[in-house]
Amino acid sequence: MAASKKLTSEEVNALIDGLGDDDAGPGFAIGGEDVEVRPFSFGSDDLSLLGDYYALRMINERFCRFARTVFLPMLRIQPRISSFPPEVKTFEEYTADAESFMSLTTSRMEELRGSSLLVVAPSFISLLTNAYYGGTAVRSLHRNTGEFTATEQRVIEIVSEGLMASTQMAWRDLMSVSFTVQGHEENMQFASFVDSSETVIVCTFLVQLPGNEPATFDVVYPLQTLKPIASLLRSRVQSEFVDDDMSWRQRLERAILNIPLTVTAELAKPKVSMRQMLQLQTGDTFPIQLGDGIKMLVEGKRMFDADLGQVGPQAALHLRTRIKPNDDSE
Repeated sequence: MAASKKLTSEEVNALIDGLGDDDAGPGFAIGGEDVEVRPFSFGSDDLSLLGDYYALRMINERFCRFARTVFLPMLRIQPRISSFPPEVKTFEEYTADAESFMSLTTSRMEELRGSSLLVVAPSFISLLTNAYYGGTAVRSLHRNTGEFTATEQRVIEIVSEGLMASTQMAWRDLMSVSFTVQGHEENMQFASFVDSSETVIVCTFLVQLPGNEPATFDVVYPLQTLKPIASLLRSRVQSEFVDDDMSWRQRLERAILNIPLTVTAELAKPKVSMRQMLQLQTGDTFPIQLGDGIKMLVEGKRMFDADLGQVGPQAALHLRTRIKPNDDSE
């Protein structure tokens, strides 16, 4: 038999009493207990402050190191790249301060279900293009407003892919995030990034070149994209990866391998009394006995047993046995 959908008399009376109670405060009763009701407006929560962006600042500093390898093959010089503290503003405020003609590259952050925007000034693109194709990077950063040529668009693709790979490596200590380039635009008004009223985090980077004016480029993140990892952005990042800086390792290895060491061949180590030493005169001979082999010392520490030989007109040592640290009794 199907269950009845009619309200009981007690339920009807409870509804009537609830509708007729005009003096009731904000709340309702559950199981006989009053529960406070708090009004809430969707979209009213303040997302403009995520606290201290310590982790994001560390990501930007690490990104500066990786980004140098992107510009080095083009400029043929080592640029100095530094980061400014992240700024929180609406996208409308950001576009109002920026030029209308810029290089805009949108990338997808699949793990965070969001996107990022790389903004590069056209004057910097012109300088990179000139240097990449054999020109000099020492000139004024100036370019008339217009559109990018096919050659400059190719440079934009190379720079965008390199910087996105650098950003991915910089983020890996916080979390694994992949950046996939989705498209390029040249006008801020046509950049389908976020709505103008949405809040974004702007990370600005300064590129200093010798004999030239500094250039800047921005990496913009929507605040809604970074909201799920707000606690991570406020945390102290401890790297689980070892940054493989080959240039630093090579310089360190070269410096270590060029350290001069003193090598000494010890033929014999005789003992003599003080009386015999005092009786020695000029022209006297001092007899010694050669043992089995010659000791070769490096910085005063025995390293090899060798035999005395000759290479051409010069005396030489033929290394016979390497002495292990535990085998050296001296």
